[in-house]
Amino acid sequence: MIEVDRITFGYGDGPLFHDFDWSVGAGESWTVIGPSGCGKTTILYLLAALRKPQRGSVRIAGQELRRPRRQTGLILQDYGLLPWASARENVALGLRLRHEPAARREATVTRWLERLGLGEVAGHYPQQLSGGQRQRVAIARTLAVDPDLLLMDEPFSSLDALTREELQDLVVDLGIEGSMTVVLVTHSIEEAVYLGRRILVLPSPPIERAHIVANPEAGSRSFRGQPLFHERCSQVRALVEEMRDARA
Repeated sequence: MIEVDRITFGYGDGPLFHDFDWSVGAGESWTVIGPSGCGKTTILYLLAALRKPQRGSVRIAGQELRRPRRQTGLILQDYGLLPWASARENVALGLRLRHEPAARREATVTRWLERLGLGEVAGHYPQQLSGGQRQRVAIARTLAVDPDLLLMDEPFSSLDALTREELQDLVVDLGIEGSMTVVLVTHSIEEAVYLGRRILVLPSPPIERAHIVANPEAGSRSFRGQPLFHERCSQVRALVEEMRDARA
């Protein structure tokens, strides 16, 4: 699904990535974690074609990425909702831009509003919604256009603990139901372990290679309560600390 081939990228004060390789299979669920400033969000922007590598290439579904692709969904921490539009109108935005027929658009929007528990607040505006509801609207808007690749940049970090866990469970459920490839950037070790069947642990820049943790037990609601979950969190925490201290 994703092939990152020897990319180099930086912002002017030295490269964040240098001849960096990474591959993601179709339908896989990855989380990305590492020390602050290591380039977690940057790699997501490279996958979304919001940034372009200075050398090397990114290929998605066999095609070199030169511009944002229609089948890629991007969910950000700040929701990105139109404040003057209702929840229903926000969810319909991508479908309107793609000129979907009205009947099909309304059916799709209604289905996702109900699926994400937003039916009763469909006519409310973002300022009338809780943080969790706003993020659900952002997720519904993205899923309404049927992406095959879902990129998420710390989507739950500003939410309270219970709401964050509810939305993590929602991501687990969506992963079970569909066949999307998911890459989620997070600074939370527990979130990385709960959601990522494979975990990319980035070191401090310049990054030439990263550590990959296999985590096949992720993707189940029961995983969070198992002893293995806490063991895996300890493993990832040790790796993050090692990666951070290696260039200190």
